[in-house]
Amino acid sequence: MTADELSAGLARVASRVGLGALSLVPQRLTGGAVMESWRFACGDEAFVLRRAPSLAFMEGRPYGHAVEAALIEAARAKGVTAPQVVAVLEETDGLGSGFIMRALPGTADPKVILACDNPDSLLREAARDLARIHRLRQSDVPKGVPVIDYRAAIADLKAQFMDAGGDRPIIALGLRWLEDNCPPEVEPVLNHGDYRMGNLLVEGSRLTGVLDWEIAHFGDRHEDLAFGCMAVWRFARYDRPALGLGLIEDYIAAYEAEAGVTVDPARFRFWTIYRTVWWALGCLKMAAQWRSGADRMLERVVISRRTSEQELDLLLLLEEDAPAVDKDQVLFSTRALVRPTGEAKIADIAVAISEWLATIKDKLDGHDRFQLAVARNALGIIARASTSDAELCDNRHFAGRILSGEMTLQTHGLLHDLRSTILEKVQDDSPKYPALQIAMEKWPAPDKRTEQA
Repeated sequence: MTADELSAGLARVASRVGLGALSLVPQRLTGGAVMESWRFACGDEAFVLRRAPSLAFMEGRPYGHAVEAALIEAARAKGVTAPQVVAVLEETDGLGSGFIMRALPGTADPKVILACDNPDSLLREAARDLARIHRLRQSDVPKGVPVIDYRAAIADLKAQFMDAGGDRPIIALGLRWLEDNCPPEVEPVLNHGDYRMGNLLVEGSRLTGVLDWEIAHFGDRHEDLAFGCMAVWRFARYDRPALGLGLIEDYIAAYEAEAGVTVDPARFRFWTIYRTVWWALGCLKMAAQWRSGADRMLERVVISRRTSEQELDLLLLLEEDAPAVDKDQVLFSTRALVRPTGEAKIADIAVAISEWLATIKDKLDGHDRFQLAVARNALGIIARASTSDAELCDNRHFAGRILSGEMTLQTHGLLHDLRSTILEKVQDDSPKYPALQIAMEKWPAPDKRTEQA
């Protein structure tokens, strides 16, 4: 959609709901791995359009933007710090599927938020709002919001895994663990579904908005609690496991005080592992969406390579169940880095393009500047790849043996093999991922792989 088409469509919506004439052209906001966000103004008031990149992108989703908008309004009625929805897009608007909200102050940039002056206070506010979300029941929201069936959800993840090739042993290990450790279902509460840093709007050290409600559903409250504490959502603050802001114990204590419930550590661990598998497969799905043409944004293919980050996090979670003798086994590197000379190689070309892109960075702004950063990350993946993505062995059979239960963490040598493999993958895909350094320090290795530096 062109800028003129977008502006014309917004003008039609603004006129239809009485917002007035557009006074600021729409600007694409950074972030949002799934939906688009555009900021614009009518008169002196700012608004945000949230829309799908295409109608095809909405196919197969449990509910559309009209239900999502109603969910947000229901949450606001329960005291949640959520934006006010002022319009749901209609077909005649010509903008596809989405809705418009009043803009709220603050930023969703994790780098800025995690450097705030009072992270402890912000953590308590986040716990408060999550507890308020969990007060909503099915009678409070429109029909169509799904209720999670734990076993069916695991089966769906397994189906996604097989559709994606079924060749990742660590994910297979996670799926098998979920099947073996699925807890009994409890009274469902509304889960935001994506409650973590990046979807919280903050000004200073104050929570000003809870965003991105597109995967809200009814289920176990522990799922929401665990999701925000995953390593990937701590960003650079791996040392502050609760939302990147503080300790899990403090987060849970603040939540319990507001919600009037007691958090179960076993359920918390189950949902941490579940959502780590879920997001690993979600990352893989990004590449399929790009290939299908539903969304050809560069970010999709780059995020797909972040699957290895989740595999690393998953192994760090699962290895707690391994025998001590395997946990202490020394890692030996089998990776041989070849640095050929002569004509330019693919890695040389990728670096050259990345360096040229850096020279035009200051000429771009907004979403274009963000996409340039994504493009440079993609080129870095190409430059670091040592085998041109060619697999050295067929992992499908290996993963199948794990999925069937034939191989487990009690199988001597399995943990060592998985550790060695995932270290290599993450070094190629995401060498600055904070958990990588943690794993390299935690896992026994006589050389800490310094010969590979």
